[in-house]
Amino acid sequence: MNISGETAARLEKTSTATLSTQLFRRGYRNVFIPAVRPVGQLRRNMVGPAFTLRYIPAREDLDCFSAEVDPNALQREAIETVPPGHVLVMDCRGETRVASAGDIYVTRLAVRGVAGVVSDGSVRDSEQIAKLDIPVFCAGISAPTNRILHHTIDYNLPIGCGGVAVYPGDIVVGDADGVVIIPRNLVDEVARDGAEQELLESFIQLQVAQGAKLPGIYPVNEQTRAAFAKWRATQSPTSP
Repeated sequence: MNISGETAARLEKTSTATLSTQLFRRGYRNVFIPAVRPVGQLRRNMVGPAFTLRYIPAREDLDCFSAEVDPNALQREAIETVPPGHVLVMDCRGETRVASAGDIYVTRLAVRGVAGVVSDGSVRDSEQIAKLDIPVFCAGISAPTNRILHHTIDYNLPIGCGGVAVYPGDIVVGDADGVVIIPRNLVDEVARDGAEQELLESFIQLQVAQGAKLPGIYPVNEQTRAAFAKWRATQSPTSP
């Protein structure tokens, strides 16, 4: 399930905008989870294979503090099962009125070495979560407990998160814009071509900032590609 160090390093430096474009070029249109944003300041791109968790609507006889069976037991089991380096992706059906996790659960994930959390629902304890060294993406902030509206039903199976299909082992990348899901079999080539696109767009940005007009620059023509090749030769070998 893990990805190579080279691919991971490329994804950590590549925007979700670029990755979405690379996937669109390969025919994938529905790969970006549009409603989620990072909680607090994002210290780095979030990168890791997906480990999924799914909620269905709560029911009063099952999801209450007096229930015979603890309604959060399966959720905690999932939290203790996520492999280090993976991203926990939660399907909350887009329901943001209650929390899908709080600071204690997220702290446990951070301690276990989990690479991040994505929820198309809300989280609570957001001020505390923002201080943790783990990226958390969600669709909202809400204080009420999850059991008001959520019942944990299964984990590590295919889900829909924010309207995007997520399969266990898909590669999850998050930045300030949101989260993109990359099919596992495409990740190496998408990361490689995405890094190349980022470098080309850095060159284009420089040209535009210096007054260049868009025709021939964006999208590029052969003359611009030749100029890019010369510019690239002057760049540090540590560039993507």
